[in-house]
Amino acid sequence: MTTGVRRRMGVEERRQQLIGVALELFSQRSPDDVSIDEIASAAGISRPLVYHYFPGKLSLYEAALKRASDELAGRFVEPPDGPLGARLLRVMRRFFDFVDEHGPGFSALMRGGPAVGSTATNALIDSVRQAAYVQILSHLRVENPPARLELVIRSWISLAESTALIWLDGRRIPRGELEVQLVHDFAALAAVSAAHDDEMGELLRSMLKDEPGDGPFSDLVTRLIALAS
Repeated sequence: MTTGVRRRMGVEERRQQLIGVALELFSQRSPDDVSIDEIASAAGISRPLVYHYFPGKLSLYEAALKRASDELAGRFVEPPDGPLGARLLRVMRRFFDFVDEHGPGFSALMRGGPAVGSTATNALIDSVRQAAYVQILSHLRVENPPARLELVIRSWISLAESTALIWLDGRRIPRGELEVQLVHDFAALAAVSAAHDDEMGELLRSMLKDEPGDGPFSDLVTRLIALAS
């Protein structure tokens, strides 16, 4: 039998609840369109109590983005086992899972939302990109990347972001096709760089040597040969 008495939350527990509520609302609509009153109502508390835990909407927004950025960065973590193409494809699937589930929040994170110009927000975005960069280097088993490799990886991460943002605007291309295409894009960027640099050429050969005939990298080669014939 219940007593009907609501359990009192501790400070950190309440903060985490508010962050979760805000993130859920930001995942459904642009943060610009979500009010403190809505967050308070969804959390089952009063508007003044929200301000007791967060000085304003911007601080709550940044806390929600911090949680989102940590989760997004985690999508790039992948055990370094098996062919690289298959690993990158699994990463892209998890990446698009996040984009699909948190569309407005993802857009806000990458475009700045109401925190445009905020040092904290920019740092969060940079942290996601850096985490993705470090993870891709680990997949390639490279500790001290040459300049051309850094250019390839960072360009690819930027391309993945742009592709996801464009996809969210109407979802006109099946996301599964885009996931594969982005893996192909990585191989293509590496191949173009390898054509200009012997060190990148050696790395590309290392990337491709264990690729199976039915892997995404082999699929790209087959498609390119078909175009040239």
